[in-house]
Amino acid sequence: MTTEEIVNPANLVYKKPSVLNDVNMHYCPGCSHGVVHKLVAEVIDEMDIQNQTIGVAPVGCAVFAYKYLDVDFQEAAHGRAPAVATGIKRLLPDRYVFTYQGDGDLAAIGTAETIHACNRGENIVIIFINNGIYGMTGGQMAPTTLIGMKTATSPYGRTAELNGYPLNITPLLAQLEGTCYVTRQSVHNVANIRKTKKALRKAFENSMMNKGTSVVEVVSTCNSGWKLSPEASNDWMVENMFPEYPLGDMKDK
Repeated sequence: MTTEEIVNPANLVYKKPSVLNDVNMHYCPGCSHGVVHKLVAEVIDEMDIQNQTIGVAPVGCAVFAYKYLDVDFQEAAHGRAPAVATGIKRLLPDRYVFTYQGDGDLAAIGTAETIHACNRGENIVIIFINNGIYGMTGGQMAPTTLIGMKTATSPYGRTAELNGYPLNITPLLAQLEGTCYVTRQSVHNVANIRKTKKALRKAFENSMMNKGTSVVEVVSTCNSGWKLSPEASNDWMVENMFPEYPLGDMKDK
């Protein structure tokens, strides 16, 4: 008998989204990226928009997002995803277009593209993964690194005098006229995973209603860069990241 014949559909509590490719991910164990990928895949599946969706992959840990999500993808140069997504959406207004970016990509080299795309009100979805560090390149300090946080380039901890303050960019985007929905979520437990999925769905729906730009920030962990176990990383995030980057909706037109 095949697995399909053995499994009773009535007892099936989880089914892998068809948009999520059946390949091994390269992310470190405990990384938040895999959870967010699954949520994006579930939203696309449930909205039945697989053939209408185009993603823009970043440079950074999620550079291979196009290997994991079975939708059309365009790779962008470091930080340029919102500019690429702008061109795609304007050429193909009937497509759901989203970027998937880390804090080094969105809030450092890509700050200009991010701010101006949001200010123009491009009808795209920006998914922003904020783990407070450059994960892929060795754990260097990022714009979002917390005061006192140790990284490869701030081994004694970030200081405001030397390095400036953490860049809390998402509230800045909420102030722009072109954004319609700006929210900050997390995926460290089941309740917050459900909230993040709901936020992603709303963002994708907004993109076809010509409301403007939707930004979904996900405060995340980087246990490799933080030198902590996955469990300890979640605890550290709740204790240290959430006070600086509190969860919740910032704007909803």
